[in-house]
Order: sequence, then structure tokens, then C-alpha cells
Amino acid sequence: MRSQTANGTWLTDLTAGLIGYLTTVYIVVVNGSILSEAGISLESGMMATILASFAGTILMGLYAKLPLIVIPGMGINALFSYSIVESTGLSFQEGLTVVLAASILFIITAFSKLGTVLKEAIPEALKHAITVGLGFFLILIGLEKSGLVVSGEETIIAIGDFTSSAFIVSLLTLFIAIFLFMKNIPANFLVTMIVGTVLAYVFGVLETTKSSIQMNMNDMLSMPSFSAVGDLEFWLAVFPLTIILVFENMGLLHGQLQMLNQQNSYNKAYRTTAFSSLMSAFFGTSPTVSAAENAAVITSGGKTGKTAITAGLLFLATLLVIPWISMIPNAAISPILIIVGVLMAQNLRNIPLDDLSEALPAFLIVAMIPFTYSIADGMAFGFIAYPLVKAAMSKQKDLSAILLVISALFLFYFVMKIIGI
Repeated sequence: MRSQTANGTWLTDLTAGLIGYLTTVYIVVVNGSILSEAGISLESGMMATILASFAGTILMGLYAKLPLIVIPGMGINALFSYSIVESTGLSFQEGLTVVLAASILFIITAFSKLGTVLKEAIPEALKHAITVGLGFFLILIGLEKSGLVVSGEETIIAIGDFTSSAFIVSLLTLFIAIFLFMKNIPANFLVTMIVGTVLAYVFGVLETTKSSIQMNMNDMLSMPSFSAVGDLEFWLAVFPLTIILVFENMGLLHGQLQMLNQQNSYNKAYRTTAFSSLMSAFFGTSPTVSAAENAAVITSGGKTGKTAITAGLLFLATLLVIPWISMIPNAAISPILIIVGVLMAQNLRNIPLDDLSEALPAFLIVAMIPFTYSIADGMAFGFIAYPLVKAAMSKQKDLSAILLVISALFLFYFVMKIIGI
């Protein structure tokens, strides 16, 4: 009887691991595509994503013994590529050192009370606003990559060319993606990428030359460069990344461990995500987080680390098909960015709209992240405005010393931009 029970548990865990892999493998192409915007090849980005996902997920299974998959975080990858690398002028390798520095600070919070102190010091409205702002940013990136919106001649942006085949493929794929997602079709993001690729082939807009790519491991892997560590710009990039890493992982793990009824495993899980984030810098990708899709893994019956180990090994096997999955077009990737963005934007309901002293700074973050095309700049607007609005409304008691320090650092960040440093 014990043997049957054990076998049943093994089978359930392995099945949940397979389901988890299928629901998260889309990240290989999506994250690789976003990383390629920072100056590396798509194949390099996909390889880095695979290795980081494999290592982080295996670590979660072996050390924390939890059925949680760890992959590069959506939103965080946009911060890395568009704000840390593209906007600041740092190279990709210097950006990886920003990831390394932020991850070390993340680890410090995981092994001290600093994490709890930060969590309590930042107002909930601002935390939710960062998530919402990231969501709208991903929506904008998805619309842009799909060609559904383009630079306008008389406006900042305009709708794309309805007559182009690429536009039609993107629009059809988006509608199909929404339908599959709303019907809760298993591995709907993976199915979306397959359908989008087929449509691109049928309409004649699929590039098929990439399938012959010969991969060289030495050319693929990027290592951190410490040449910019002495620059102020470097540390101004570390600051917002650290804040997002800490809060996003806290929120994800809290909800997932509640579903598992294993809240006593929080410290091990949190430390695992911190070390996984650190490893990401050496694999050549933006930091990893506990995947939001772990809800599907838990619902499928995954309860032990065997689930994570199964998914991790499947991620490693994905290395064998990089030359083929690199053919997947933007039209098949962008709907995923848009849908994930919408899901993140749902946190808007958690912002207290009836309290302007909370809502106004929060909405500055929400609006300025996509409008400035910079997550760090958008955060700065909200964090600087928060104490000013509170003081204007005689609500100074809502301000903690730590929040004032963070706001002052963001103000310093802007001052440095003004004087050109």
C-alpha cells in the first residue's frame, strides 16, 4: 500500500512538473527576444534563459524541496533591457553586473531583517503601482513588437498598417491568444506561439533562415563586466532593480506557499530565489523569480521538489531545439507580452482611489513608466511625489524614515540626470 501511494505521489509530481514546464517554456523565446533588445543575439538570450531557469528550478527542488518553477521575471526583463542597458548606455555585460550587485543586496535581505523592514516601509499603493506600471509597459512593448502600433507622423504613436501581412498575422494571433487564455486551455501560451508561427508561415512573413544557425557556446554566454562599477550611473541602476526584486519575490512566494499550505518554507524559498537571481548574472540574463504560472503547477497536484526537478531537466533539454525555436516571430510572442501586461495591470484595483494622497503618487508611477519608456524614471516620479503630497495634506505621520531616504535617493537620481552625470 505504501509503495502504491509513493508511486502515485511520484507520478503526480512528475506530471505536475511536465505541466509546469509546458506553461512556462514560452519564457525561453519571450525573454530571449527582450534580452536581444539589449544588444545580444536572440539565441544567446534563449540559452541564458534556459540555463538560468534550469539552475534556479533545480535549486528550488533540491534545497527548498518545493514544487516551484523559477524563470526570468516578466517586467524585470524589460527593466533590464530598456532601462538599465538601453537608457543608461551601459553595455550588456555591465548590465549583468548591475544584476549581480542587486542580487547580492537581495541575498542580504534574505538573511537579515532588512527585507521585512523594507516591506513595511514602502506603502502598499506604491508597490501595486510598480506592478501596474510594469504591466502597461509590457503591453506597450507587445503592441510595438507586433506592429499593431507604430510611431505616428503627427502623433507619438499610431495604429499600424492594416494592409500588411505582418499586421494581419499579429492581430489574428492576438485574438487567438486571448481566446485560448480565456478558455484556460492547457499550455495556452505555448499553443499561441505555435499557432502564431504557423500563421506567419502561411502569410509568408516567417523567416526560415535561422534554422541553420550553428551555435558556438563561447559566443553565446555573456559574463558580467565590472568596468562601470565606479560610475554613479551603475549604482543608480542597481537601486530600482533591488527594490523590484525584493517586493516581487515576496509577493509571489507569499501567495504560492499559501496555496501549498507550506508557509513555514518561506525562508528557504525566498533564499533560493535570491541565489537564483545571483546565478542569472553569470548565465547572462535578467534576474529570475518564482513563476506566476506556479499556480497551475500547484493545482495539478505538485507538492514536492520532484516537480521542480522534473521541470528543470525539461528546461535543460530545450537547449537541443534552440535553432528551431529561434524562428518564432514577434507576431507569436507579442500577444503573450500583452496578456501578461493586462494581468499585472489588474493590481490597479488594489490602489485606494478614494485617497488622493495615495492614488496621485501611485498614478504617476503607472503613467510615467510607459510614457517615459523607463521603469526607474517612472518609479522616481511616484516616490518623490509621495512625501510631497502627504506633507501638503498634513499626513506626515504616514511617512517612515526609510521611505524618506528612498524618496531622497530617487530625487538624487533625478538631480544627477539634470546635471548630466
